[in-house]
Amino acid sequence: MAKTITQEFTKGLWKEIPPFRLVLGLCPVLAVTKSVENGFGMGVAVIFVLVGSNVLVSMLRKIIPSKVRIACFIIVVATFVTVVELLMQAYTYPLFLKLGIFIPLIVVNCIPLGRAEAFAYKNGMIPSFADGLGLGIGYAVSLTVLAAIREVLGSGTFYGHTVFGPSFQPFNFMIEAPGAFVCLGLMLCVMNFIGKKG
Repeated sequence: MAKTITQEFTKGLWKEIPPFRLVLGLCPVLAVTKSVENGFGMGVAVIFVLVGSNVLVSMLRKIIPSKVRIACFIIVVATFVTVVELLMQAYTYPLFLKLGIFIPLIVVNCIPLGRAEAFAYKNGMIPSFADGLGLGIGYAVSLTVLAAIREVLGSGTFYGHTVFGPSFQPFNFMIEAPGAFVCLGLMLCVMNFIGKKG
């Protein structure tokens, strides 16, 4: 049992890491990763939604009729998104303003809905918790790493702190939309290369 729980948790950290292996949730990956603060903040929000929705769906799986399960999953995910949105408004308002529309769009992000359908609806509460936490952390790390690369090269800062000296010329392309695609593509290439070697 413990081995299964560990496998469910660790698969989201590498084997099924959402943006790179499952290629899910790419809209916020590309849109909010101009800074580490934004990437990390969105990642934490997705962790909360994934874990909460996975656990609740697994608890209700025996009473949710299969014909309306997708509608039920959307309601569950939307509930947790609303909670995280209200918490961010209350405690991290500047970050809430920076992330904007991408917080409510977690509802249609595909990751929480996909995990509810593919895993939580078929498994118990503890494996569903491990699955949601592992995939959420993997997603948060992906966003944070991508944001770090883009912020360091595009702005010369890391989490708002200057990294290079005054002579540094920022590579502005990296904080624009095309830079996000290029950076994501290079990271996908590296992940695939490492995956083939391993």
